[in-house]
Amino acid sequence: MTANSLIPPSPSEETYSVDQDQGEVFTKDDPFSLFAEWLALAIKTEPNDPNSMALATVDADGMPDLRMVLLKDVDASGLTFYTNTQSAKGKQLTANPKAAICFHWKTIRRQVRFRGNVTPVSDAEADAYFATRARSARIGAHASAQSRPMEGRFALEKQVALKAAQFGVKEVTRPAYWSGYRIVPLQIEFWVNRPFRLHDRLQFKRDAENTDWKTARLFP
Repeated sequence: MTANSLIPPSPSEETYSVDQDQGEVFTKDDPFSLFAEWLALAIKTEPNDPNSMALATVDADGMPDLRMVLLKDVDASGLTFYTNTQSAKGKQLTANPKAAICFHWKTIRRQVRFRGNVTPVSDAEADAYFATRARSARIGAHASAQSRPMEGRFALEKQVALKAAQFGVKEVTRPAYWSGYRIVPLQIEFWVNRPFRLHDRLQFKRDAENTDWKTARLFP
């Protein structure tokens, strides 16, 4: 580390306590069940947005792109998030419907990575979720031309005011360009911090959706 580095020094390996050696954490044979268990624990311990995940896509030039989004649903079919489909990530997923995501929970020293194909959710699913959002967030979905250039903050505030006036007391319905995507993983990796950087990694991998998972323990 250089003298001017902004990265703080790592704690001494000797500072690890017994309770940080978490014992056996790979307690499920099914990756979605294991993920649900870890997520439930993170919800109890993370101070902000335990459902936040880094979403990686690729643009038309093959350049990777990365941003944080919020997981809104998860079941055996995959993990779902919602966005403006005309945004950068929406366009990238339309052109190349594959993605990787990563959850990192500092409080429990664990992370989970997913890689797989991406499919749009149905209109009925998108409508149902959109209806649960706060009215101001629904108006914001109409007002924001997500990922496109903006002259200044006032331009957004003006659009919000215009859309709020347009809807008045009427129901704010979902715009056609706002929907969700479901990541159907072909690979899931669970990682847990261990003392002395000897971390634990368990990988689940399958050849296609609805085929059996194969597991492997990986060197840290």
